[in-house]
Amino acid sequence: MKTLGEMIERNARFYADRDALVFGNRRVTHGEMAERARRFSDALYRQGLRRQDRVAVLAMNCAEYYETYRACEWAGLLLATVNFRLAPAEILHILKDAAPKALVFEAQYATLVDGLRPQMPDVERYICIGDAPSWAIPFESMMEAGSTEGPPIRSQPDDFAYLIYTSGTTGSPKGVVRTHRAMCATAESCALVTEFSGHSRVLQTTPAFHVGGIGYVNAVAWLGGTTVLHRGFEPKAMLETIQAERITFTFLVSAMLQALLDVPELSTYDLSSIENITTAAAPVPVPLLERGIEVLGPVFAVQYGMTESNACWLPAHEVRPHGTPEEVRRLASVGHPCPGIELRIVDDNGVDLPQGQTGEVWLRSATQLSEYWNNSVATTEALRDGWYRSGDMGYQDSHGYVFLVDRKKDMIISGGENIYSREVENALLQHPAVMDAAAIGVPHEKWGECVKAIVVLRPGETVQEADLIGFCRALIAGYKCPKSIEFVEELPRLPTGKISKVVLRQRFSR
Repeated sequence: MKTLGEMIERNARFYADRDALVFGNRRVTHGEMAERARRFSDALYRQGLRRQDRVAVLAMNCAEYYETYRACEWAGLLLATVNFRLAPAEILHILKDAAPKALVFEAQYATLVDGLRPQMPDVERYICIGDAPSWAIPFESMMEAGSTEGPPIRSQPDDFAYLIYTSGTTGSPKGVVRTHRAMCATAESCALVTEFSGHSRVLQTTPAFHVGGIGYVNAVAWLGGTTVLHRGFEPKAMLETIQAERITFTFLVSAMLQALLDVPELSTYDLSSIENITTAAAPVPVPLLERGIEVLGPVFAVQYGMTESNACWLPAHEVRPHGTPEEVRRLASVGHPCPGIELRIVDDNGVDLPQGQTGEVWLRSATQLSEYWNNSVATTEALRDGWYRSGDMGYQDSHGYVFLVDRKKDMIISGGENIYSREVENALLQHPAVMDAAAIGVPHEKWGECVKAIVVLRPGETVQEADLIGFCRALIAGYKCPKSIEFVEELPRLPTGKISKVVLRQRFSR
């Protein structure tokens, strides 16, 4: 299969009666999903949309979001996602950049969208999920207007499939464009390393607007499996669904895993169906991982990727917090490059570095982006001779395991010395009173920059700034240690679960 439209039709042919999507009390089989994809894409065609026209979606997780994905995939329309958590001005920026001909939105955003309409002349059709205002077409009315045969257009391998905006770890979001061919390679690779089968059942709680919100959905669909969708993350609801739907896979970041394990009634749920819990965004602290394995068994795996490309994975059988010293050390890694992924560690001149030396991670594969939408400068900076420059700093050990140490733009340079924030954060997290931590560089008259830590303490715990800095001195070099610490209730996070260093620098660098 070279297009996601082919995947939809294959599943409808071979697994017509198997659930493709479960959302609340609603169940959509693969056969029904294909029919609704054809209907909705035909309705969009009748409204004047043609291959590679953009369809934007502003919604929380819902069945209609994924039906819109499938309709666009079937017909070769380009789906642009919008982060509903953004401020109106930021949403407007993305919509003006994507310039969609149609905007699918949930009724709860009707007032917001209505206020933006005068500034969005490119949007010709507004389609509302739920109670529609007078100026929008109800989603189900659009669906009913379409033919079950679909429109006279189909997606092609080199058509752009998605326009997904980055989470903005280093600044304004950029629109990442990947083709059907790339997304099929991504789905196949992800299905392989996650060890999916046609009977896999994925619990999806992360937002559909992010690549992680469609990546695992496509991976399980690649083999005709099932996605069980939640509106968002809620720990108790997640446990109830794992038990009721016999979930085999889900994706969690550290904060989500912590919340799940803290549910008081945890031991009363039957979670035996779980085969794989994949973590990403940042390494799970070893004590938390140990607790997770104690409760759920050796089911935890690690994947490393980004909106622009697949990258690496550490399978569950290699996640051994009680293993040999070498195995424990590798818990800090993101594993090996996925099959089909070429990976290099290079210096500032693009020259390969020897094992053990830290440099920028470069990737090359069939899964990677084609370009940044309307941003030739960023595209030129990111792609060099077919290689994607990730902006992540890391190294490989003698066995090829990849260890990430920082974002290149997050690296702190103090007195000419490079300091990787993750190394500082790992030291802080070893203190028993610390639940969460981030390190940033702040201006310093003498050294240019110095390290500032922002720390969240565990409930009921206290620790003095000087004592925590002294604790770090026993683990890392003095120049790497925080010169000051701010204690906060929580750290700002992006939808991916990553800590927003941009927000922290804005808040604490002055």
